[in-house]
Amino acid sequence: MSFRTVGYHGYALQFSPYAGQRIACAGAENFGISGSGILYILENTPDGVEAVRSFRWKDGLFDVSWSEHNSNFVITASGDGSIQVWNIAASQQGPVSVWQGHSKEVYCLQWSQVRSEQLVISGSLDKTMRLWDPVRSEAVSVLTGHEQIVYSSVWSPRIPGCIASTSGDRSLRVWDIKSPGGAKISIAAHDSEVLSCDWCKYDSCVLATGGVDGLVRLWDLRNPKEAVRQLTGHENAVRRVKFSPFSASVLASCSYDFSVRLWDVKVGDTPLETVSNHSEFVYGVDFNLHNPGQIADCSWDESVRIFSPAALRNAAPVYGRS
Repeated sequence: MSFRTVGYHGYALQFSPYAGQRIACAGAENFGISGSGILYILENTPDGVEAVRSFRWKDGLFDVSWSEHNSNFVITASGDGSIQVWNIAASQQGPVSVWQGHSKEVYCLQWSQVRSEQLVISGSLDKTMRLWDPVRSEAVSVLTGHEQIVYSSVWSPRIPGCIASTSGDRSLRVWDIKSPGGAKISIAAHDSEVLSCDWCKYDSCVLATGGVDGLVRLWDLRNPKEAVRQLTGHENAVRRVKFSPFSASVLASCSYDFSVRLWDVKVGDTPLETVSNHSEFVYGVDFNLHNPGQIADCSWDESVRIFSPAALRNAAPVYGRS
């Protein structure tokens, strides 16, 4: 199943945590160099993938995240340094709120996955991360320490107030928002810019990173001096890594080599499957929380694809550590 984002290059997408057939996708004109951005709300129907809403913004949109408190709210990260809050059920075409704070492009954001926390984290070309209160629509804290662009900032799904981030400074850092004074852990994760990180959903100490070097590495924060696994196969930069919500050992990665690769680290260090659906950089990938066998991705070739890799169809979900 596919959808054409005509005129817009896909940067990020996320399945709704509330409805498995719904996806939010953020994109930009002219590869994000100039022009406007777009937010698509897509529905996977029996007749194909349809855009049920679309919202345009004056600059490129580089990341997207669903609210964990309201099924109709989505936030996006923009090239003009702002964050937009969209109500997809409202009749208005513009955002219901715009958050200002970053001085340069915002490249990543995420709504906290811990329901007791009503917080958003964002990262920027200005080398900072900002912690936002969605109720007050303002930043409540600025996290500094990275020496280059912040490409990825991800809440721990198991530890309240804990964030992992990656940067052009080649590091993976772990932060505790309740404890000031900078990152609690800093790891020289790759010999190149680190474009992405994600937490294992079943082990609070395990993370994956993806870098410009084309490698996916796994880290155990109980012994962060060296990677516990190195996954090889991509032929260009790894733009995003995502752990499965259904298994402690399965993850997906997407790359500038036009592919998505599926891995099971308990099986080996090479891909279970390589899916090459695109003719340009693949920037976004996500697992469907409601369908263990389904993945979506988006690419600079102006398309979104929803598919069920054989590696996931043949594997039963494993809930818990494996």
